[in-house]
Amino acid sequence: MRAYRLLDWLTDPVLTELDTPEAGPGQVLVRIGGAGVCHSDLHVIREFPPGQMPWSVPFTLGHENAGWVEALGSGVRGLEPGQPVAVYGPWGCGECDYCLRGVETYCERPDRAPVPRGGGGLGLDGGMADFLLVPHARLVVPLPDGLDPVTAAPLTDAGLTPYHAVRRSWPKLTPSATAVVIGIGGLGHLAVQIVKATTAARVIAVDTRHEALELARTLGADTVVTPGDNAAELVRDATRGRGADVVIDCVGTDATLAFAAATSRVLGDLTIVGLGGGTLPVSFFGLPFEMSVQTTYWGSRPELVEVLDLAARGRLHTEVTRFDLADVAEAYRRLEEGTLTGRAVVTP
Repeated sequence: MRAYRLLDWLTDPVLTELDTPEAGPGQVLVRIGGAGVCHSDLHVIREFPPGQMPWSVPFTLGHENAGWVEALGSGVRGLEPGQPVAVYGPWGCGECDYCLRGVETYCERPDRAPVPRGGGGLGLDGGMADFLLVPHARLVVPLPDGLDPVTAAPLTDAGLTPYHAVRRSWPKLTPSATAVVIGIGGLGHLAVQIVKATTAARVIAVDTRHEALELARTLGADTVVTPGDNAAELVRDATRGRGADVVIDCVGTDATLAFAAATSRVLGDLTIVGLGGGTLPVSFFGLPFEMSVQTTYWGSRPELVEVLDLAARGRLHTEVTRFDLADVAEAYRRLEEGTLTGRAVVTP
């Protein structure tokens, strides 16, 4: 089979040939229908020196995956060959308290996981290939009727991550509240829709690109703002001087975090989703009083089921640009250039 693999740290991945894996006891072999191209992969490719992560190279990239069950290992029940499925990306030990709750992102026994602090495409072979071997059936989620693997693949991260961020702030997203989404890319364009689909709050979308803001309007944003000298004032004006109850920063640079702090309301939430490498100075008078700042990593398996259900009912639209597996390098190049709208999905 074909596979797009990182052969060594700080090098460009290559498309190569591998033997198709076989499903062992408890495992599931998935024929890939779609694999999302995520900005996190660029950090792995460009920035991780040897030893930074507890992973070994080589491995196949691709941690946003969906397809069809190709083969089942012995002992697997509840799945059938040919069944459309999504793959829950973080692979924990399956035994600790958090894993038993379905929050394998925060596995407390990474030494017992298939790969520490990772999963398919993050330390182990992922879905930028014709087939993906999933180490346990609990990590495979059947797709609801009406949802195809190409649409579902990016939802496993680009949908799940902002869904988790929005969900944890539901109590503050009342009908009189305002949410600000910074960065209307692969995650941000879904974050706008998630706020609109699950709450009655207003949404302000922030991005430097005109086409991204137009997409945000199409997807339900009430107001769009281009960063600039008066951008924070525009948000304040749109919220009657109070500021945003919830800010979801899908970029995470120094500039966006400073903007988030300048536009947040007292008792508000700021959730940092983007891996832009920025920092947020904290001091007594530096942030609105009792403003909560949190980072988040992916989401839970039960939340993935909810995201897939929302999409199957037409409440979430994934803006997808398709690439053949032979053109996967081009997909990453365009992602790195910032010329993609929505999410790129590789379709073997």
